Amino acid sequence: MCGRYASARKRQDLLEEFRIDRDRVTDDLEPDYNVAPTKPVYAVLTRGGGPVTEERGPRPAGGSRGVALPGQQGGGGPGEGAGPPEKAAAGADVARELRVVRWGLVPFWAKDPSIGSRMINARVETVDSKPAFRRAFAKRRCLLPADGFYEWMKVSDQGKVRKQPYYIHRADGGVLAFAGLYELWRDKSVPEDHPQAWLWTSVIITTSAPDEAGRIHERMPMVIDPARWGDWLDPANGDAAHVHALLAPAAASGLASYPVGTAVNYVRNNGPGLIEPLAGDPAPLA
Repeated sequence: MCGRYASARKRQDLLEEFRIDRDRVTDDLEPDYNVAPTKPVYAVLTRGGGPVTEERGPRPAGGSRGVALPGQQGGGGPGEGAGPPEKAAAGADVARELRVVRWGLVPFWAKDPSIGSRMINARVETVDSKPAFRRAFAKRRCLLPADGFYEWMKVSDQGKVRKQPYYIHRADGGVLAFAGLYELWRDKSVPEDHPQAWLWTSVIITTSAPDEAGRIHERMPMVIDPARWGDWLDPANGDAAHVHALLAPAAASGLASYPVGTAVNYVRNNGPGLIEPLAGDPAPLA
């Protein structure tokens, strides 16, 4: 699974790296070296330019009524969102966006958003069939930028077993683009035009972890290669077989890992010191 990751890149860097057409962020997120469930995170997605409306459901857009997170910018100018989702997805206003979403997907049918704290990972093997994820898998796919992620391995320490955190990242220092899904949840306790009427949330898709990552934990986030970003994000790409083909088993040959201090175990701790390597490599549990 993936329960913590680091996302410290500047917003401007992400706009350039992911070739963003439409920036929906007003306030930059602070560098976060201990991203945990329910925190706001950057997400890259492709949508139309119209507003979210309850009558038609969440459209492929991000209007001012679809905002409920710090750093998220409204949108939806005059004349936007004039058609149903299917027509809007094929319109000329469809563009790649950078947004702020909350980590922990809240399905559209949820009675309250508390379920999101448990919906942080979706297994690639079942993501298209689980009720919580299958609708988003069909139309609302995204990329979640990360510098690296943490996994814990059981190690032997002076005759005792403990969990040692490791930081896993690209060996060349490049960005990791986690495969994700996003969803919009309508808070019925407030009017539709309320700033918090719509909650944007996300989930990370996980896969089996080979090679370098696999020795630490059997699962890892699915990483999408840049050449496949466009197809993955395309909301008009509804062919399940084609979408699944984009989720090739993660190649870990370009990843590196090293042990880090246990400060990352506590969400209150943050800062670049969390990814400082420890001397030596604890002995794995036999």
